[in-house]
Amino acid sequence: MKVVIQRVKKANLWVDGKQVSAIDKGLVVYLGIEKGDINVSAAYLARKIAKLRIFEDDNGKMNHSVVDVGGQVLLVSQFTLLADTDHGHRPSFTQAEEPKLANVLYLNFAEFLKAYGVPVQLGVFGADMTINQCNDGPVTIVMEKK
Repeated sequence: MKVVIQRVKKANLWVDGKQVSAIDKGLVVYLGIEKGDINVSAAYLARKIAKLRIFEDDNGKMNHSVVDVGGQVLLVSQFTLLADTDHGHRPSFTQAEEPKLANVLYLNFAEFLKAYGVPVQLGVFGADMTINQCNDGPVTIVMEKK
C-alpha cells in the first residue's frame, strides 16, 4: 500500500463535469492498493496520516496534525501509484489489486481515518477524475506499508 500525501489550502474533485467532493485546509491523500494489502496496513497508514504533524504551529514549525488544525482529507484511489516502470516505456500495473477488492479496502481506509476524527471526502473509485488543488508549502509526503 502506498500513499502520497499533499498538504493543501483547498481541493476539489470533479467527475463528468460535476463537482463530487471539496475540502478546505487539509490533505489530499492518493492511495495505491497493491495485491495482498490488508486492513492492518490500511489502519496503520490511516493512523500515521491522522497524527502526521505537517501543519505549522504559531512558530512556523510543523507541529500540528490534520486533526489539530480542524482539517479534512480528500481520499483518492490511484492505482497508478503502483506503476512498474522497470521494463520498457509503458508502465505495468500488474501489482495493483483487483478493483472489487481494492474498492473495499479504499472504503475501509476512509473509515479508519474517520475513526481518528478526520473528516473525509471521497473520490469516485475507478472514475476518470479531475482534481484541482492548491498545494500548501508545498508539502508532499510518500509513505508505504507492505
